[in-house]
Amino acid sequence: MKKLLIILFLLFSINTAFAEDKVSFIYINGSNNNDEKMKNWYENGVRKLHPMLRKKFLQNKTIKQHYSKTGELDIKEEPVIYFWGNKSKEDLDFVRGQLDISKAISSTGAYIVRNLIAQFLHDAIWVQKDHNMIPLLDELNEEIKKETNQGRDVILFGYSAGTFIAYEYLFNKLRYINVENFFKSLNSDDEFLKFVAKNPRKNTCLSALGYNYSQICTMSASGHIILNKDKEQLKNSYLKLDEITECACAPDKKFRGIVNFASPLVLFYSDIADTSYEINYFNKYMTKYIFENGIFWITTNFKEDPLGFPTSRNLTIKEMEDRIGMDIVNPSGVIYDNSSIWSKRMFPFAHTAYWSARRTFANAIVKSFINGYKFQYDEEYQEKIIKKNNPKSEL
Repeated sequence: MKKLLIILFLLFSINTAFAEDKVSFIYINGSNNNDEKMKNWYENGVRKLHPMLRKKFLQNKTIKQHYSKTGELDIKEEPVIYFWGNKSKEDLDFVRGQLDISKAISSTGAYIVRNLIAQFLHDAIWVQKDHNMIPLLDELNEEIKKETNQGRDVILFGYSAGTFIAYEYLFNKLRYINVENFFKSLNSDDEFLKFVAKNPRKNTCLSALGYNYSQICTMSASGHIILNKDKEQLKNSYLKLDEITECACAPDKKFRGIVNFASPLVLFYSDIADTSYEINYFNKYMTKYIFENGIFWITTNFKEDPLGFPTSRNLTIKEMEDRIGMDIVNPSGVIYDNSSIWSKRMFPFAHTAYWSARRTFANAIVKSFINGYKFQYDEEYQEKIIKKNNPKSEL
């Protein structure tokens, strides 16, 4: 019996020593990818970038140290591509039809400008509308669950307007909502708050609370959250919340982070800075959750890219606490921006150069990952960067 136990112990030790953290990279396309030619261009670009990026991640000891519990990674050889460009094609075809009508009555210059606006901005505007975005988030969540059901963690790579989907996924699908605090923040009556306290539920996400999944609340166009006034429906939905959470929210502890690139997020989501927009209240809790759960949010842009907007200046955890008005306990995550990558491309071509300059870009992502952790958790490095106060010194 003793020999058997020793053998079992040795086998367990060997398996542990060679265990690898498995991960899948999921790539989300941007706008202007809604015909077969552009779909092929995007997917071919990803298939060229992914092996380079995978190799750089696997070779880097710092990434393994921060990312892997065992010190080893197993990154899926094939990229997982979530493609949504074809969803907007019908709407874009309608716009193009209207443009054809205007061609006969417009000047050539005006027609060309209208056509360019429709070509490059239509999808970015289309995807922000809730009735378009919400089904995409649910589809993406199913893709993520396919990977996590195989024992893999997931990292999202959002390109251009795909950064909107990556951000909305964080905001709507991460389980950062403490249910009791949520109902208190909406000034629920004492009777319902007592019901909640008597029937505690796990943390959930905004998607699970909405009418697509439950009958707990809805969000108005002005960003206000409105609770269901039918108390019986509200209570019944609340009691099912843990089950709904498993269906609607990101897989627990399996979502590791996002890398946004060629990102116009700030341009299209400037209302994030609006303190009167009630839904932004939850961005604070999302930020706290990211830091406390080892999730990373990295933005990397070529500096020649006219649509590559910096997300913000890099903030220390103390500065982040002051901004959100909350304590961040035992932080291990990172929010970091590196928009100073030199692609060596002319600015009209830089937005689409992330595939052709893939070696430069892959190196920059790894460097951003390393420097993001150093900036947050290496006091000496952080002090040096703050003292220099020069974004180039972070590269």
